[in-house]
Amino acid sequence: MIETTVPLPDMQNSADPRGIDITKVGIRRLKYPVVLGMRGNGPQHTIATVAMYVSLDRSFKGTHMSRFVEVLNEHRRELDIHDIGTLLRHMKQRLEAQSAYLELEFPYFLEKRAPVTGQPGMLHYDCRVKAEVDLDDRIRICYAVTVPVTTLCPCSKKISAYGAHNQRSFVTLNWQCTESIWLEEMIELVESLGSAQIYSVLKRPDEKYVTEYAYDHPKFVEDMVRDITAAVRADDRITWFRVESENEESIHTHNAYALIEEDKLAGCPAAFLP
Repeated sequence: MIETTVPLPDMQNSADPRGIDITKVGIRRLKYPVVLGMRGNGPQHTIATVAMYVSLDRSFKGTHMSRFVEVLNEHRRELDIHDIGTLLRHMKQRLEAQSAYLELEFPYFLEKRAPVTGQPGMLHYDCRVKAEVDLDDRIRICYAVTVPVTTLCPCSKKISAYGAHNQRSFVTLNWQCTESIWLEEMIELVESLGSAQIYSVLKRPDEKYVTEYAYDHPKFVEDMVRDITAAVRADDRITWFRVESENEESIHTHNAYALIEEDKLAGCPAAFLP
């Protein structure tokens, strides 16, 4: 018996009568294993939440959703977040689009040693990458890290006979750059500017050190964003940045929050910003 293959209809490629372009269409909230390069320590395996989109011309009824995952499968062996232009261009070509977009969110793990005893421990940092390639093949990439630090209230220290309240602060730094910047570099920058750093393992000598260090380095939420801004302004590799700091207050029912955003070249399209 000879079987004949009957062509299946391709509804996505059929014409659409409404004449309306779609800015972005694709997939999102896909959990996917990726391998990332690290500064000096070899690759790191992690799990990313992925979003992939393309533009859709008014001539077509739909896009081919399976092709997004096919493209990702071909590039998953080692994903270089500093050079994802090849993946973006592959998306654009494979889905016959004028522009393509990629968003990744993932935990990034670093070993960190306690400040006195040197006890090792692992900390994770929430990281994000947002990238696009447009009609003219221009690529834009925006990176972000969220870093926990301790901040000690300068007002509490000033008005109290002893002690001062502190809190865990979450600082989110977004940036665009002209050359590669390691995630570790920006994480270390933020950590260095808190009242004290966060650790996963602290023995008593470490806890004494961290407590006293924080007391000697009080910071408002406003101080955090200003200090980070001063450091980022001095880095010629960075063209645009946004820094946010949010304190999970220990003696208030509300959180404290501050934000600074600067476009150093006045050239970042508003639609691209995270």
